[in-house]
Amino acid sequence: MTSHFARRLADIQPFHVMELLRRARELEAQGHDIIHMEVGEPDFPTPPPMIEAATRFLASGDVRYTAALGLPRLRDAIARFYHDRLKADVPPERIVVTPGASGALILALAATTDPGDEWLLPDPGYPSNRHIVRSFEGVARALPVDRATRFQPTPVQLAAAWSPRTRGIVVASPSNPTGTLLDPSELVALRDTVRARAGTLIVDEIYQGLTYGVDSATVLQSADDVFVVNSFSKYFGMTGWRLGWLVVPAGYEREIEKLAQHFFISASTPAQHAALAAFAPATIELLEARRKEFAVRRDTLLPALRELGFVVAAEPQGAFYIYADVSRLADDSAALAHRLIEEAGVAATPGLDFGDHESRRHLRIAYTTRAERLLEAAERIEGLRLSR
Repeated sequence: MTSHFARRLADIQPFHVMELLRRARELEAQGHDIIHMEVGEPDFPTPPPMIEAATRFLASGDVRYTAALGLPRLRDAIARFYHDRLKADVPPERIVVTPGASGALILALAATTDPGDEWLLPDPGYPSNRHIVRSFEGVARALPVDRATRFQPTPVQLAAAWSPRTRGIVVASPSNPTGTLLDPSELVALRDTVRARAGTLIVDEIYQGLTYGVDSATVLQSADDVFVVNSFSKYFGMTGWRLGWLVVPAGYEREIEKLAQHFFISASTPAQHAALAAFAPATIELLEARRKEFAVRRDTLLPALRELGFVVAAEPQGAFYIYADVSRLADDSAALAHRLIEEAGVAATPGLDFGDHESRRHLRIAYTTRAERLLEAAERIEGLRLSR
C-alpha cells in the first residue's frame, strides 16, 4: 500500500516531554534512579473513595455506554460543585462529560472553528492546544507573554493582536507551564474584549482547586458566554482515568452533543462512576490535604532553585509547575534538560514544548514528587556545577 499522510501532519510536532519520559523509563530499566519533575502527574494515588465507587460499579457487570453528554448524576454533581464551592450557577444541561480535558477542548474547537479561522494562544502555553486547532484546519497564532504580565495575556495585547480572521483566544488559569493565575477581574476584562469583537473565549481551568494563598475561582462566576474546560485529572487526582468536562454557552448544547456522539460515543463509564465519589466530603478532605502538601513542595523547591541560579520571575500561585529562566546556567534549555537526565538523573521539561517565545531560556519543573526528593534533585543539579 502506498502511504499517504495528511498535509496537516507536517505541522504536528512531537510532545517533547513524552519523549523525555521515554528516555527516563529507559534509564530506570537500566538501574538508574530518576527523579521525575517532567510530567504533570502527581505521585498521589487515586483517592480511595473513587476506587471503591468504581469497584462497586464494576462488580455489577453492567458496564455499558452512557449518554454522550455523560451520566446525568455526574453532571448534576458537577453543577452542585460549581454552586456550593465556587458560587457559580451552572445548569447541568450545559455540562458535558468528556474523555479527559483534551476531549473537552476538541469539542469546543470543533464546534467553533472553520477552516482558516485564527486562534490566539498565549506563548508559552500548553502545546496540544495549537495542534488541536491545526487538526480542525484552524490557524494557531502565538501571542507572546512574559514576566511583565506574569505570563498571562492582557486586554491591550489581545486587542492589538486581533485580526479580521481571529475566531478567539484560549487562556488558562492556573496556567501550564507557569502556574500563574488570571484573577476574576482580569478574566472579565478579557471576556469583554472578546465579546466586543464577536469572538469566542475558551478558558482552561483544569488546575482549578490547586491554588496557594488565593481562593479558587472560575470565570463562570461572572460570565456564561464562554467555554470552560476542566478535568478530573489534576485536583481530583484521576490522571489515568481520562475524564474531564466542558461547560458550554447556552445554545451550544445540541451541537456539542452531536459532536460528542460521533467523536467519542461517551466517556468511560467506570471512570464516570468513580467520579461520582469525587465531591464527597471525605474525598474533598483528602484532596485539600494534598493541596497543602503541594504548597509545601512549592515552598521547598523555589528557594532551592534560586540558590542554584535559576530565575523564577513569576512565582506560581497554582498548578504544580515552576517556569524557571535558566539563561544564567545554559544557552539552551533543551540541551540542559538532556544533560540533567543523563548526568544527574533529574527529568525536567524544556521550554520548547510550550512555544517559541524565549523557550530556550526556560525549563518547566514540576513539584509532583515529595519534598525530600525535590531537595535531592537540587543537590544533584548543584553537583553538575552548571555555569555558562
